[in-house]
Amino acid sequence: MNRIENAFKNGKAFIPFITCGDPDLETTAAAVRAAVKSGADLIELGIPFSDPTAEGPVIQGANIRALKGGVKTDMIFELVRELRTDVTVPMVFMTYANVVFSYGAEKFISTCAEIGIDGLILPDIPFEEKDEFLPICRRYDVALISLIAPTSENRIGMIAKEAEGFIYIVSSLGVTGMRSEINTDLESIVSIIRQNTDVPCAIGFGISTPEQAKKMAGISDGAIVGSAIVKLLEKHGKDAPSYIGEYVRAMKEAVYQ
Repeated sequence: MNRIENAFKNGKAFIPFITCGDPDLETTAAAVRAAVKSGADLIELGIPFSDPTAEGPVIQGANIRALKGGVKTDMIFELVRELRTDVTVPMVFMTYANVVFSYGAEKFISTCAEIGIDGLILPDIPFEEKDEFLPICRRYDVALISLIAPTSENRIGMIAKEAEGFIYIVSSLGVTGMRSEINTDLESIVSIIRQNTDVPCAIGFGISTPEQAKKMAGISDGAIVGSAIVKLLEKHGKDAPSYIGEYVRAMKEAVYQ
């Protein structure tokens, strides 16, 4: 496949999410490098969008700040191009269908391949509509990453059978954000996935503490953390990368326990 397989080669993966351009692209680059240096196995980069329907207030705020700062898709492509001079871990984009459509799907996905983006997560595209993007993604070897949510129910096996790269398991109903407890029966979801595919699965939405990361990685192949990292960027601004490095180190240790 592509680099994504390497993220899970040690059995478990820690995946941080960072919104590009919050507070600026230089800080994004420094945050990515700090996360990688501290052991991040795969980086999820958010391309800001004006109506991020899957996001809670923390990541919505990051989208607003980045867009107000004038961040454009082409600038993010240049950021990735520059990161790829020394960052070797897999990187995927998380954005919305409108961003890809407005840029031109073929142009967007072919550029992803050219600059070294390994996968694409589009949370507003239902499984049944993924064929709008899948043939282009396959042409350029960019994994179209499937999401499985608690509401997927009898579609879990079907989605898993066709999954590529890794499967993003949404831990809870609702939008992204830190949660004190995650009560979904995730073991059952992972069990159905395992019966249908060898593609690794990682759990996201609501994870913020090492204890939660350890628990989620115990159930699945990894943990995805967004809001807690974006909160560090909101709080510390340009000084956030060093705090992100410390945070990622602690979360990575928890995932591997």
